[in-house]
Amino acid sequence: QVQLVESGGGLVQPGGFLRLSCAASTSAFTPVTMAWYRQPPGKQRELLADISSGSQTNYAESVKGRFTISRDNAKTTVYLQMNGLKPEDTAVYYCYARYVFGTYWGQGTQVTVSS
Repeated sequence: QVQLVESGGGLVQPGGFLRLSCAASTSAFTPVTMAWYRQPPGKQRELLADISSGSQTNYAESVKGRFTISRDNAKTTVYLQMNGLKPEDTAVYYCYARYVFGTYWGQGTQVTVSS
């Protein structure tokens, strides 16, 4: 069983930035893919960005140019650098990891963008 532990959420003013982190509980296995999703209040969960073990990235149009996904050298921690935050970015942000033996989710971290 793998646990994903997220950190870095909080309250930020519009135009501000945050960096989310998500660390897997084991480095014995490398996730094939890691990703960040978010779920705004009353809405569906949506994929924001993903990154492969080879560091190929994909982004949703809504965050392209503002958010950057990356992984550490061990490939078991994923980051989401969020710049130019807007009120509509307010949501619970979830980390996701896909291994050859299964998929896992983090517990979620709240990001609130408000003045």
